[in-house]
Amino acid sequence: MLKKERYQLFVEHFSAKQPNAETELHYNNPFQLLIAVILSAQCTDKRINMITPALFQRFPTPKSLAEVTSDIVFDYIKTVSYPNNKAKHLVGMANMLVNDFGSLVPSDINDLQKLPGVGRKTANVIASVIYNAPAMAVDTHVFRVANRIGLTNGKTPLAVEKDLVKHLPEHTIHIAHHWLILHGRYICVARSPKCSICEITHLCRYYERSQKTKIIS
Repeated sequence: MLKKERYQLFVEHFSAKQPNAETELHYNNPFQLLIAVILSAQCTDKRINMITPALFQRFPTPKSLAEVTSDIVFDYIKTVSYPNNKAKHLVGMANMLVNDFGSLVPSDINDLQKLPGVGRKTANVIASVIYNAPAMAVDTHVFRVANRIGLTNGKTPLAVEKDLVKHLPEHTIHIAHHWLILHGRYICVARSPKCSICEITHLCRYYERSQKTKIIS
């Protein structure tokens, strides 16, 4: 199957099945999403959603977060992965928002990456989710699923990102990120992917190869 056809079938399927796919992180404004995404690194969305309500209530604005020490923030996030570093990142991020961006979350990828705790993946999440920018955040799910399906042969997150952005219709890029994440989280899991209940085996390179292997063996 040609790559162009594979992409077409991928978009057609998920456009019909998940036209409103979105992040599973809970938030009410860009600042809250930025906090949640920073905290979600190497941690589950479920865990983040458990601890953010109290955090959001205590620190509703960048100014309120910038005015405290990381030790105070730590008490609210101590059950997430790497709480010490993330507490420092959150306070630093809030200070930069206040001092450099008028307390507003920037939309530009490069500006976002200036914020403590914000790498390219996080910046792409904010740009795509909040501003519907054609940005593709590549986490472990996106990296795994895109390679398995055959949308890319990329060996690095950046290579996968560039391949997906190049070949996906621009208006689908921001939502395709969620298609890939959700598919990887619930169907195309890292170990023992659930091919028996997957609805896109007809376009999946991994499934095609696994079937050939079964025939040969």
